[in-house]
Amino acid sequence: MKSIMIVGTASDVGKSVITAGFCRIFRQDGYSPAPFKAQNMSLNSYATPDGLEIGRAQAVQAEAAGVPCSTDMNPVLLKPGSDVSAQLVLHGKPAGNRTAAEYFTTAHHLELFREVTVAYDRLAARYHPVVMEGAGSISEINLWDRDIVNMRMAMHANADVYLVADIDRGGIFGSIYGTLALLPPAQKALVKGIIINKFRGDIQLFEDGRRQLEQLTGLPVTGVLPYFRDIHIEEEDSVSLEAKHRRLAHDKVNIAVVLLRHMSNFTDFNALEKYEEINLFYTDNPADIIKADVVILPGSKNTIGDLMAIRSNGTASAVMQAAAAGKTVIGICGGYQMMGATVADPYGVEGEIREVAGLGLLPVNTVLAQEKTTKQRYFTFREHPETCVGYEIHMGTTTGRELCPVNILGDGSADGYWGSAKCWGTYLHGILDNEVVVKQVIHSIGRQISTRFDYAAFRQQQYDKLAALMREHLDLNAVYSSLVKQ
Repeated sequence: MKSIMIVGTASDVGKSVITAGFCRIFRQDGYSPAPFKAQNMSLNSYATPDGLEIGRAQAVQAEAAGVPCSTDMNPVLLKPGSDVSAQLVLHGKPAGNRTAAEYFTTAHHLELFREVTVAYDRLAARYHPVVMEGAGSISEINLWDRDIVNMRMAMHANADVYLVADIDRGGIFGSIYGTLALLPPAQKALVKGIIINKFRGDIQLFEDGRRQLEQLTGLPVTGVLPYFRDIHIEEEDSVSLEAKHRRLAHDKVNIAVVLLRHMSNFTDFNALEKYEEINLFYTDNPADIIKADVVILPGSKNTIGDLMAIRSNGTASAVMQAAAAGKTVIGICGGYQMMGATVADPYGVEGEIREVAGLGLLPVNTVLAQEKTTKQRYFTFREHPETCVGYEIHMGTTTGRELCPVNILGDGSADGYWGSAKCWGTYLHGILDNEVVVKQVIHSIGRQISTRFDYAAFRQQQYDKLAALMREHLDLNAVYSSLVKQ
């Protein structure tokens, strides 16, 4: 069976979610699929079972496919640390920082393309079909000579390509026709169909549009997917934060996540959105932070830079005022580092600044290290006996005057610092996916949660709902018919 590739007329057209849906469908139909994205740019990452790092989207897609995630699914990950540079993670390990000029050299991309094709070939030898995801738009002709993720990768895999367009944006006729017109004949021959995404209203009203597109392009419209709000798949990029709540609510527990410029792993808070009693919102407004019941400092790709930024815009002062007023303040990863007395960077991991003062909310000090910690973790939270699940991705160690851990990890080591029920920090991403932790957070402000919520089971239900929706609106017979042709 051939591989299938989902590409777009533009970025953020829904490729990641559609890729996850295909992974689930193939799994349900008895195949052994796996996701693949040659290059990902995201601050939302995940630790593989063998302690390496990939983009969170491919971990989600692997979960939809029912297989363990691996670096072969995302061999190149770029994690922006500033406006002009990003950390290159190659096969799950940091390979240094690159400026845009350094990254986009021809020699560098030839080397990276060799690396991603090797990873794909290993994956394709183990899984069938491989569900590949492109990045951005495939019609950016100025990037074709440096392409390692879109049609050049499709050519290597001889994949069936499906072009996705977001009708909610408008202009799909021009974007689809123009995209296909720009493709060289050999690449265009790989495109087997068009998928229209995010259609609002009665899909039958688009029948004329479907026929016109097919006449214009000579390709079938494989399906028209409706806009949905009741299926929750973790998004790849922080762009999705724009759609999330940003306001206080009068009748719920208000949990404010501090917006950081280099915020990472925002999916740490997705589970909180599912509790009826909780209003989760993201903000850098000092007034809203002070009024919130719980304030969370999230992870950051640039702890020192973000710490200095929130000091200058008044956000740090608001966090400290909230803590002084008895509000619950929690730090996760970079946010935990910020809550301490100092953050030191003796090796210049993040930049030229060698040390800054923290917020002083916890009696700990952090030293940023050259080696990155990436591990999946089982742990117990405080005195609770339940086994919880999370993961670590950080460059640094944090120590305190005395051992006062938040968590005991599966290997017996300690994590985090427990100042009190209202002030603590941890390195564990995903800690709030565990109900026992959420209950403690809410209990710290004198409230209770009546909702029972299993986030792991919830995610599985969402993959099934997505697969059912795609089965209803896509011509899967045509997809399968093409995939089995050699």
